[in-house]
Amino acid sequence: MNVRNAHSLLMVCVLLVFWGALAPVAAQDDVALGPVTQRILDRGELICGVNAQLPGFGVVNDAGEFEGFDIDICRAIAAAVLGDANAISFRPLAAAERQAAMQSGEIDMMSRNTTWTLSRDVVWGATFGPTTFYDGQGIGTRVDLGVSTIEELDGASICVTQGTTTELNITDAVAARGLDITILAQPDIAAAWNAYVEGRCEAWTSDKSSLLAQHAVSSDPSQHMVLDITLSKEPLGPLSPQNDPQFADIMYWVVYGLITAEEAGITSENVDDFLASEDPNIQRLLGQNNNASGSYLGIPNDFMVTVIRQVGNYGEIFHRHLGVPPFNLGRGINALWTDGGLLYAPPFR
Repeated sequence: MNVRNAHSLLMVCVLLVFWGALAPVAAQDDVALGPVTQRILDRGELICGVNAQLPGFGVVNDAGEFEGFDIDICRAIAAAVLGDANAISFRPLAAAERQAAMQSGEIDMMSRNTTWTLSRDVVWGATFGPTTFYDGQGIGTRVDLGVSTIEELDGASICVTQGTTTELNITDAVAARGLDITILAQPDIAAAWNAYVEGRCEAWTSDKSSLLAQHAVSSDPSQHMVLDITLSKEPLGPLSPQNDPQFADIMYWVVYGLITAEEAGITSENVDDFLASEDPNIQRLLGQNNNASGSYLGIPNDFMVTVIRQVGNYGEIFHRHLGVPPFNLGRGINALWTDGGLLYAPPFR
């Protein structure tokens, strides 16, 4: 081959690579399903590990049904994979049971006020999805105790849930301040709350959302207060086993879809009105007009239509469980990025 021909061939190769980089990526019609996704489809239901003792986030109501913010995240995943938000079985998990449930395959995923940390990510063999609730650890106490700082609790006792980052954080906070505070570890959040109510400890500590939720449903919320201190960052969200990145992708993009739907103003009540939208961003989110969406993930292309119809968008889920009495939680940093919050989703493209 002469120099001129060699140069021409090189230019052709460069152009092919260049145009290949610019060309749109086609959806994968034959996505290989991971083991978690496959077993969900085979059994016809999703098994989700949850908290059954945290008002607003995960409880069993008077009708014997699971409800709450975290519960609806599970339902959204079930709707995406199986087309039915009710095709789901819930596994109540105490804090100390979470690692074993994740590693043993007892559950397909978890949505249970669980903080994303380095050790859990690695040691548990878990893939954490997007943060669905940004929180921070606080300290709750009785108003009549007359304290306003953690230092004023010197000589007192604080109840906490055993085997949690909450226990580690309060231990660090007490030690760093050189305080003589007794830390009373309890098996679960309900036990920590009950010990506080019964007077076995002067204060109790958990994520601020948990403190506010328990105070709100107590017999007299005015008796309790949350100190003006934040001990830690607590990014809470769903997680799944690391052995199935394909299912983890589904978990990720369902959550991102809930956020994107709120940003676009698409709700459970008006989603059908958006099916004929000419906005390409809406078409991709909803998998309309042959725009690839769920086909990338091995699930129905219009999976977010099903999710939104049956569960709603992120804002609807938040308001349904946390923005109403007795909680009346404001969005705060859990608002959309366009409203000054931290919720920000990558584009459906």
